[in-house]
Amino acid sequence: MLAPVSIDSLVESYPVIQALPPRLQHALHKQGQPVRANPGQVLFSDGDACNHFLMVTQGELRVVKNSAGGREMELYRLLPGDSCILTVSCLLGEAQYPANGIVESELHGVTIPRALFDQLVAESPAFRRFVFAFFAARLNLLMALIEAVAFQRLDGRLAARLTSAGPRVNKTHQMLADELGSVREVITRILKEFESQGLVRLDRGQVQVLDPVGLSRISAADEHSANAW
Repeated sequence: MLAPVSIDSLVESYPVIQALPPRLQHALHKQGQPVRANPGQVLFSDGDACNHFLMVTQGELRVVKNSAGGREMELYRLLPGDSCILTVSCLLGEAQYPANGIVESELHGVTIPRALFDQLVAESPAFRRFVFAFFAARLNLLMALIEAVAFQRLDGRLAARLTSAGPRVNKTHQMLADELGSVREVITRILKEFESQGLVRLDRGQVQVLDPVGLSRISAADEHSANAW
């Protein structure tokens, strides 16, 4: 059973709970379980059974897919108020997780069992709209990621990422590689090319954007090439 402080945090992050009928609110308060996880902790792994729906009230979770060779691609991040679309698809399809969920910053939240999730989706139009609206929005982002990986050059994708995150990008080369589905050595090579062109300055654990216009040109040229293709 959830403590009052957990209930307050949950309602603050997920206002849709206030739209639930009293009996469903009571069921959520009774069956919900608080969860706390530290950075680096794996909440679910590729192939795990999916039996709970996670509602995040604090912190951040990275959802990543790993290749057989050890490369990692970040699919999306789960923040307070978000719904994990892989969890939703696995719960509705009674399937196993196809990716890994890794805690980025100290995470607090609440999990509810599959049976209660099914009940909320079936009996609460407000909760059902919340789940599927978020599912549709996040699916569009995943489609955009697939398009970028399939059709856009890595230097254009990296330029776009640096432009949007600048002027100071506090990420290591490995972190950028993970986000873009590449390897550190390739990202380092492209960054050094950018640095030789005066577009960025490389510091330890940080990339400083010096010429966002120049990076935008690289990104725009790549997008134009992809569209022409």
